[in-house]
Amino acid sequence: MKITRISVWQVDLPLGEGSFTWSGGVLDAFDSTLVRIETDGDVIGWGESCPLGPTYLPAYAEGVRAGIAHIAPYLIGEVATSVTTLNLKMDSILRGHPYVKSALDMACWDILGKTSGLPVSTLLGGGDATSVPLYRAISKDTAERMASRVTEYRSQGYSRFQLKVGGDPNVDIQRIFSVAEVLSPGETLIADANGGWLKHQAARVAGAIHELDVYLEQPCRGWDECLSIRRRTRLPFILDESIDGVDALLRGHTDSAMDMVNIKVSKLGGLTRAARARDLSVEMGLGLIIEDTCGGDIATAAVAHLAQSTPESNLFASTDLNGYVTRRLADGAPRREGGEMRASNAPGLGVEPRLDELGLPLLEIS
Repeated sequence: MKITRISVWQVDLPLGEGSFTWSGGVLDAFDSTLVRIETDGDVIGWGESCPLGPTYLPAYAEGVRAGIAHIAPYLIGEVATSVTTLNLKMDSILRGHPYVKSALDMACWDILGKTSGLPVSTLLGGGDATSVPLYRAISKDTAERMASRVTEYRSQGYSRFQLKVGGDPNVDIQRIFSVAEVLSPGETLIADANGGWLKHQAARVAGAIHELDVYLEQPCRGWDECLSIRRRTRLPFILDESIDGVDALLRGHTDSAMDMVNIKVSKLGGLTRAARARDLSVEMGLGLIIEDTCGGDIATAAVAHLAQSTPESNLFASTDLNGYVTRRLADGAPRREGGEMRASNAPGLGVEPRLDELGLPLLEIS
């Protein structure tokens, strides 16, 4: 089943709460790229890649589309279901830039599932889970408003909360304490700095909150800085931005640098490599957060399939990316049910994009 055409759309995904603030800036909409891959067997696959602005990782929205325009001509005529071979092919055409390749890889998994008659979650390992626990990210704000968000999100079924910090340590300490005070028994809090603290700031925060029941996620940008904080705190430790592939996971295991890792699909280059990193993390006995940088219905579907095929003993949480945005682009996408979501049982990703909503593609290559 060979690739005959690749089409690309740019879509804006407005945020339901107006804006989202984290240590890297403020966003009021996500700039996402959708990809459709057509084959000579009349099977079509869909993928999505949506960086969290240009300051989060070495990735940006326009770069997704420019990179796909460069790679796509070389993929015409390739076998769509040979995902490992296609990843090697993409690497030979464009070195690095995993976020560019993610949507293409995702679309090929969609095709593989449809061709085999199986949901992608089954192809990625199956598992006994029937749903995926979700966390809710709380945008940076005053300590009082961030605490009030917990009550709001709790009413929607969430019991896991990721608090965005990574600025003034005095303010962040107040934020963490204020939110911790309103948690109910059984609820979980993550303080996620997204690498926003310098080492001395992270050390102050970690020292101030050391008696709280809270996870500390990616306090500093650099590996050595994070490892320094890890070695001076008793708090359970999560690495996210630092985990960009298998090499980082192996180094983390050697250094005992983390208790849990955040696997983002596009950060690693698509489902193929994200699943590889997931499986290695399971063998290392790590907890897992499975998600993506951001996105809409298609990215959420891919995340749900990868998360639902992860052993329940290792899976800490995932996130309903499409729960943060107001625009619906596909039928069949997972939706939050209480504090959980479920991957589709239909073959492939189980989503059917609304072409009337997408309009004409920005780019077509055949």
